[in-house]
Amino acid sequence: MTKRVPVVEKLLSANDRLAQENRARLDEAGVFAVNLMASPGAGKTSLIEQTLPRLTERLRVAVVDGDIATSIDADRAAQAGAVASVQINTGGECHLDAVMLHQALGQLDLGQIDLLLVENVGNLVCPATFALGTHKSVLIASVPEGDDKPYKYPGMYRGVDALVINKIDLLPYIPFDMDYFRRGVEALNPGLVTFPLSCKTGEGLDAWIEWLLHNLTPTTRPPDH
Repeated sequence: MTKRVPVVEKLLSANDRLAQENRARLDEAGVFAVNLMASPGAGKTSLIEQTLPRLTERLRVAVVDGDIATSIDADRAAQAGAVASVQINTGGECHLDAVMLHQALGQLDLGQIDLLLVENVGNLVCPATFALGTHKSVLIASVPEGDDKPYKYPGMYRGVDALVINKIDLLPYIPFDMDYFRRGVEALNPGLVTFPLSCKTGEGLDAWIEWLLHNLTPTTRPPDH
């Protein structure tokens, strides 16, 4: 009896192959790419806006913004200092995929970029499933979302390389049990590097910037001073 491969499995397999091509293309150009994922309003764009001014004197940083509609986030990235900013409107899709990033890479002069920040569509389910070909995946959580998110969305927390906990300036005003939150994260992703920070006050941003610089490939890492 012939076994039929489910359509979803075929789709993911094709996506993974193109993600590998994207990675090879980035590696060849010496571009380090980071996939930023979060729920809507957690602060992806705010983190990009705070990251760019801290890096633009040392690196050439481009941004790919994924959203269902509008170019608001790409415009904000350009204003914050991105050397190039590409908006991807998914037309209803709740995530970016390797095809979309492949198309965006075609609009960038990769030879003029050191770091690529990819802002995924705001969602805590779909983005975890679709590889893009980036070198690192980062999840941005935020205090107002609540401390139960690792327990409700385990798939997102299992597959990331780093976790940003944004809006810690609101901890005095919002019930958020940091210990409970961290226990949930640790159970899913032991030893996950975590950056509690505030895009509003700037607290904790230096550690985030240092992590980015540390993870750059040798061809893109700026010289030590």
